[in-house]
Amino acid sequence: MQSAATFSDDSLNPAVRGFLHSPGNPNGDALILTHGAGSNCNAPLLVALAEAFAAQGFTVLRCDLPFRQERRTGPPFPGNAERDRAGLRKAVVAIRRLVPGRIFLGGHSYGGRQATMLCAAEPDLVAGLLLLSYPLHPPRKPEQLRTQHLPDLRTPSLFVHGTRDPFGSVGEMESALELIPAHKELLKVEGAGHDLGFKGKAQALPDRVLAAFAALFH
Repeated sequence: MQSAATFSDDSLNPAVRGFLHSPGNPNGDALILTHGAGSNCNAPLLVALAEAFAAQGFTVLRCDLPFRQERRTGPPFPGNAERDRAGLRKAVVAIRRLVPGRIFLGGHSYGGRQATMLCAAEPDLVAGLLLLSYPLHPPRKPEQLRTQHLPDLRTPSLFVHGTRDPFGSVGEMESALELIPAHKELLKVEGAGHDLGFKGKAQALPDRVLAAFAALFH
């Protein structure tokens, strides 16, 4: 297990706060991970992924989005999204001060969606995206697709998606990914829902994600 230290940079606006995993043998690259609408950066899936990536030499920052810094519980308000994207942009600024190599941006559900929207607008911001359970549409509302910005996404992306995710079927995800002009891959997690099965027995998931990530971003 890699060490994780509390991280805070209040000189930035929005502030960047979370936990920094420093690898024993750094490879010069970094990964920023953030959470979904109902969670925070201490979500077990994010912690497990951060430890797995740090073990492979990545500096990893798990950070709370601005809406979560302001309220410990509850989903983001409709007007929060732009500020949350600004928080992700500032997280990239903070990490760029610490590592000389590539920076990757990742997030679960809402956090991942905001990362894709940010990178669609700023294609040179990071080297790649790690998107966990992208929320393609609200459950039981497949007509409300969140794909408008995907044709503008030119950042290479790895999507990790459960085959029982109510926010989008694998077939719907495959159709949505065809809209993205950048290189992208879809890692399917059989039988998993929106939590990617991590509350169950999916302890091998971090290794699978690492392997797919390494293949895409070698």
